[in-house]
Amino acid sequence: MAQLWGGRFTRETDQMVYRFNASIEFDKRLYRRDIEGSTAHVKMLGKQGILTEQETEAIVEGLAKILADVEAGRLAITSEYEDIHSFVEANLIERLGDTGKKLHTGRSRNDQVALDMRLYCREKVVLVDALLKKLLQTILTIMEAHTETIMPGFTHLQKAQPVTLAHHMGAYFEMFKRDRQRMSDIYERMNYCPLGSGALAGTTYPLDRDYTAELLGFYGPTLNSMDGVSDRDYLIEMLSAFSTIMMHLSRFSEEIIIWNSNEYQFVEIDDAFSTGSSIMPQKKNPDIAELVRGKTGRVYGALMSLLTTMKGIPLAYNKDMQEDKELAFDAMDTVENCIELFEGMLATITFRKERMRASASLGFTNATDAADYLVNHGVPFRDAHGIVGRLVLYCIEKGIAIDEMSLAELKEISPVFEEDLYEAVSMETCVNKRLTVGAPGKEAMEQAIAAEREYLRQHPGIV
Repeated sequence: MAQLWGGRFTRETDQMVYRFNASIEFDKRLYRRDIEGSTAHVKMLGKQGILTEQETEAIVEGLAKILADVEAGRLAITSEYEDIHSFVEANLIERLGDTGKKLHTGRSRNDQVALDMRLYCREKVVLVDALLKKLLQTILTIMEAHTETIMPGFTHLQKAQPVTLAHHMGAYFEMFKRDRQRMSDIYERMNYCPLGSGALAGTTYPLDRDYTAELLGFYGPTLNSMDGVSDRDYLIEMLSAFSTIMMHLSRFSEEIIIWNSNEYQFVEIDDAFSTGSSIMPQKKNPDIAELVRGKTGRVYGALMSLLTTMKGIPLAYNKDMQEDKELAFDAMDTVENCIELFEGMLATITFRKERMRASASLGFTNATDAADYLVNHGVPFRDAHGIVGRLVLYCIEKGIAIDEMSLAELKEISPVFEEDLYEAVSMETCVNKRLTVGAPGKEAMEQAIAAEREYLRQHPGIV
């Protein structure tokens, strides 16, 4: 068992205790960040004269070789080490002898793991932002192509008023745009360096924490050493934002699943993103959308787990905080995979425009416009509402749409109706006369699309 401590102890750690305490099986994914942080720390020690120039060069070169060997598969990260920190340091000592033992000068595992996790999370925030941007570009492409594709808008999952596919997609563009803004906010708050905090009270060595922070691309050092080693707010924020992303993806997936059903047939999912049934040969299942919807709970679980872990921890570091990793890593992987797969599914999906338009027409989504027509001809709105209600009931009994009624039938319900009603309640009129900011009319949508395109141009990425 490779451990970084032991002088205080007279007996070997029980094997079961050792395994329970060890974190190597999940924190090994931090190896690159651990070596990056150690390299910056050693360069700072050399700059400050705490290590000689020769010692600094030897350790930096040794760390670089360990990294190269791990990535080339020549050096395996195994369970004989307690954690990723002991793996790196033990291998360095094996290669450099006493010089390698100087790596940990002026540092604790507490600030070391705080740094590794912050570096790793920073990387993931940047990656998720990039994936969200690609998804937004796909959504915008659909919006640009479908400003005249009429479909029903829904409330309570009931057909409500006609909109366009561009307008519907624009709602998700706004959601994922806010998700990107959250990524940027989190990056701004997390981008401070805890290295140099020591175990909790700093160190007597003359460290240059500003220099270390600069080498690692941080805005500066954290300003309280106790908070530096015990803060996991950035991770909670990240998991909260990831949960919101998954909620948005899940809502979108639910709609794709509904639209893909035999009853709706609004979309055709590409074969590459569908599966069949082992017994029913006619089936084509929306598995990606269903799995995205299902995996949302995993990310929620990671957030609740960490909130629960942190709620009763006194300052500063406690071993409970080792529980910040496993579920968080799973959540990170889940979010990345779900965004990437969902984007691929969405980019290859076929929208059945005629089916969407027919659904809007047969769903009486133009009923509000029929009422507005009466109001514009002097009928009080409450009376107009009742008249159109009777009109819809008549259409349901006959199995027809409002614009399929004859003028004589219309006048039997209200003598106010004239020939110009047909134009007033056409799907195109119902949509395109709605021109206020945020509405589905073609002119309004073209303005919104131009604004969204400019947003993407101005926000290429976090770094």
